[in-house]
Amino acid sequence: MSTPAAKVRRGEWLDGLLVLSVLILVSLGVVMVASASIAFASDIYGDPWYFLKRHLVFLAVGGFAALLVSQIPLAIWSRLSWPLLLFSCLLLLAVLVPGIGREVNGSRRWLVFAGITVQPAEVAKFCLLVFFASFLTRRNKQLRHWSSFMVPVVILATVALLLLLQPDFGSVVVLSGTVLAMVFLAGARLPHTFLLVAAAASGLALMALMSPYRLQRLLTFLDPWGDQFASGYQLTQSLIAFGRGEWFGVGLGNSVQKLFYLPEAHTDFIFAILAEEWGMLGGVVLVGLFVVLTCSLLRLVRESLVQEKFFAALLAFGMAVLLAGQAFVNMGVASGLLPTKGLTLPFVSSGGSSLIVCCALLGLAVRIRAELRPQPDGRSGGLELLRQLPIFHQHKSVSGINHGEAV
Repeated sequence: MSTPAAKVRRGEWLDGLLVLSVLILVSLGVVMVASASIAFASDIYGDPWYFLKRHLVFLAVGGFAALLVSQIPLAIWSRLSWPLLLFSCLLLLAVLVPGIGREVNGSRRWLVFAGITVQPAEVAKFCLLVFFASFLTRRNKQLRHWSSFMVPVVILATVALLLLLQPDFGSVVVLSGTVLAMVFLAGARLPHTFLLVAAAASGLALMALMSPYRLQRLLTFLDPWGDQFASGYQLTQSLIAFGRGEWFGVGLGNSVQKLFYLPEAHTDFIFAILAEEWGMLGGVVLVGLFVVLTCSLLRLVRESLVQEKFFAALLAFGMAVLLAGQAFVNMGVASGLLPTKGLTLPFVSSGGSSLIVCCALLGLAVRIRAELRPQPDGRSGGLELLRQLPIFHQHKSVSGINHGEAV
């Protein structure tokens, strides 16, 4: 039978896995961005380390964002839920305005401020997680009625419409799945949830079939080799990378597909380059890291529910579903399991907005843990979780558990 001290030590190890898994993912991302982008950066910008330097800058900004977010109490985030929703909608509207939104390859998904490019869809993910966690905490008892159940549905549909106008089909799928999962956890009736999921799936399928380029992507996904030099080119080159990697890879830096064969090698398809250089073993390790991250977040959900901190529980659950879902879609696209979507691999791919938002989400997770288990001296700052890593472990007693009210 485990003693209380043993449970505390085991809990500290499990808490440390959250930050440790992210640190390993970030480190792996730095290495793979450098490797996957070196040829492209040298040819286009004359500097083989161009994208690595940008990635490190964004990583530093993301670290500061995580630190800042972790110092803000959850009660304040809950009160900011409506302003955050309004802010995200304004950004999504602004990107659609000609002359303000930046268009690349037929998609208008970026805003440029003083030379800094921002992707509103990534910012919206953070804002919507906070909003729906707060909204569902306040309305969880009313969700069993259609009138209250339809409120988050209408809000989600409005945001999804703004994303589809960009168009950003991938973000719509990930966000919709995340919000629906949060609504179900908050107490929505099972028939209502199933009906909503069926309606959402039918709507997305109808939009895919009615849009020529989305229909072409679907057909290409089913048989990429049928048009391997046109619409199926990117997927076939990605599959070639997987095939070349075999079990243990061709070695770090030895990828051939990154030499102008595979487009977006350092962003959307970085998993294919990792599989080529590190093989199936590297791919399994990467998947395992995301499993550890997801399980760590779900553990926060369980402890939040035990302490009746429902806002924290919904927030942690939303983060787990969002990060796991986006990672699954990205890896599924690269391996030919899913149709092509423009989604980055969290903490790994090159992409400033995505990396900063992922780091901010980590800051929220750190804050949740800090409020669930205050330190014996009364401190509850987010930085205290870093001390729970095995390499920084110190034997301390825990004076008790805070069973405060839900935010």
